[in-house]
Amino acid sequence: MKILITGGAGYIGTHTCVELLNGGYEIVVVDNYSNSKPESLDRVREITNKDFPVYAVDILDRKALTSVFTENEIDAVIHFAGLKAVGESVSFPLRYYYNNVTGTLILCDVMREFAVSKIVFSSSATVYGMQECVPFHEDLPLQATNPYGRTKLMIEEILHDIYQSNHNWSIALLRYFNPIGAHHSGLIGEDPNGIPNNLVPYISQVAVGKRDKLHVFGNDYPTHDGTGVRDYIHVSDLAAGHVKALEKVLQTEGIEAYNLGTSIGYSVMEVIQAFEENSGRAIPYEIKNRRLGDIAVSFADSQKAEKELGWTAKKGLDDMCRDAWRWQEKNPNGYEEKEQLLNKN
Repeated sequence: MKILITGGAGYIGTHTCVELLNGGYEIVVVDNYSNSKPESLDRVREITNKDFPVYAVDILDRKALTSVFTENEIDAVIHFAGLKAVGESVSFPLRYYYNNVTGTLILCDVMREFAVSKIVFSSSATVYGMQECVPFHEDLPLQATNPYGRTKLMIEEILHDIYQSNHNWSIALLRYFNPIGAHHSGLIGEDPNGIPNNLVPYISQVAVGKRDKLHVFGNDYPTHDGTGVRDYIHVSDLAAGHVKALEKVLQTEGIEAYNLGTSIGYSVMEVIQAFEENSGRAIPYEIKNRRLGDIAVSFADSQKAEKELGWTAKKGLDDMCRDAWRWQEKNPNGYEEKEQLLNKN
């Protein structure tokens, strides 16, 4: 059973590669390394003691992607590849629409050409937009509020249309909440380019001394401590969810969306406290004004994934913070140091 992983060198991609290899699957990875580094896949090999083919290919390059399918008998696809920063998407919407939507169109058309009709798509809770009711369930009306979220929503709609045109397709749309943490080995983890966009990578960089302090955006929300509440999920639990979704699409036809979260909301202050307790490092912070578009509370209703995929998140906030800190402490500059060393030799 050979699974193509697009964007497999990225944060969630690498952890999913580990889960798949440990589960006995063969994998083929394509990645253009725009937001990742080849070293991450060497670490996957180190963790699993297994090798696999890797192609430095952009999914926008139809000819190169076609070669990957020609050289490998692909049974299914897990599709991570895409640009993912909300703020950047607002500044460069055309780049996001072209990369994420056009790339997926090319991927799906090559899949069609090779009669591959099983796909797990990396979607996002951003497709729910500014909902006031929590927890979020899969049947809520969708209303993305930024270009990044709209690319995810557009791709979901495209995949629905593909299934309507050919009921042999089997598609899982996985709507992530807030992935954090790292593999328990500390060998792979989140390695953002530049200033982190997300809370825990920023906290980690403050803890390791790369940044002076954390900015907390808003302490006047209608929550128990005034800071925003979100559903944080351990990246290894998230990766396990992809394996469960893959098992489902390999055995059935149809298209379904699934929330992947813990169904528990933690405030920014609770995350800071948990990280301090699990790292032994103080996290200085400064309260700033709310960011435009942020909502007070967001967490998942993940009952559908539990019922239909047999998946639940197993790791708690302490596990997430402990593993995130182990990764950051062992790799203060992410994958950069070894990359630089290799380039010098």
